Amino acid sequence: MVLCHISHGDAKEFQRPLLWRLKLYTPRRYRRYIREAQKFLGLVLLCMMRISADTIRTVFGILGNGTALVLFFSPAPTFRRIWKSGSVEQFHATPYLATLLNCMFWILYGLPMVHPHSTLVLTINGSGLVIELTYVIIFLLYSERNQRLRVLLVLIIEILFVGAVAAVVLTIVHGYVRRSLVVGVLCVIFGTLMYASPLSVMKQVIETKSVEFMPLFLSLASFFNGICWTIYALIRFDLFITIPNGLGVAFAVGQLILYMMYRGSTVQQMKERKQKMEMGLVNTNGSLKDDLENGTKIGN
Repeated sequence: MVLCHISHGDAKEFQRPLLWRLKLYTPRRYRRYIREAQKFLGLVLLCMMRISADTIRTVFGILGNGTALVLFFSPAPTFRRIWKSGSVEQFHATPYLATLLNCMFWILYGLPMVHPHSTLVLTINGSGLVIELTYVIIFLLYSERNQRLRVLLVLIIEILFVGAVAAVVLTIVHGYVRRSLVVGVLCVIFGTLMYASPLSVMKQVIETKSVEFMPLFLSLASFFNGICWTIYALIRFDLFITIPNGLGVAFAVGQLILYMMYRGSTVQQMKERKQKMEMGLVNTNGSLKDDLENGTKIGN
């Protein structure tokens, strides 16, 4: 064993604050910057001591509200196209009905008599409810009669289902814990189904080797939205918010990986399609998959 002798003066010197010793051995003209750095670090530490976990949770909840609004407004160009053309064309109402149902359940979950202190959950899902309901109404206005009846029937069933659950939970189930459990399980189920919807898009990307119809900003918005709400749920642990948003982060990471893998091939395919369109070999109203098949046949 090696013994190291440390004098009393060395020990005292070692215990002095790092910035003080740094200032001691720094030329006089630079000591002003050391003092400013010391003041800044002191202010940062003071702020960190005063910021509570609830404040940090609120900050991430507000960020989650912002990123979720981006996702809610992302279909706006689609419905602008429907409004201009006067037809829903080949678009389906299923994603908007699913998101609407998800928002209704999260509103029920965030009610003070079900799960107190969930104001930010209420605000974003209340906004989402209004936005998604607007999309569904536009879809109803411009769809054909049979399709309109089907969408309207599903909408009525969703409203009656959520209303029945709310009535049972608020009248028969007693206590915050039990109410949160019943509604939370339903939120996890429908939230997971909503977050799993990008799997169909990811399948298309793998099949076509193109990310043309998987916008990067939507994948990034989904990623940051999931991150914000997962952190929000972990600070004051909420399993029912953690599970669907954790899965949302995983799916968003998968989309970003696919984007990095197929970005180069997408650019090349778009160039080839543009050349074929100029030559009149590609149907401008066809799908990407059809264009790829036609391109293969022409090439053969």
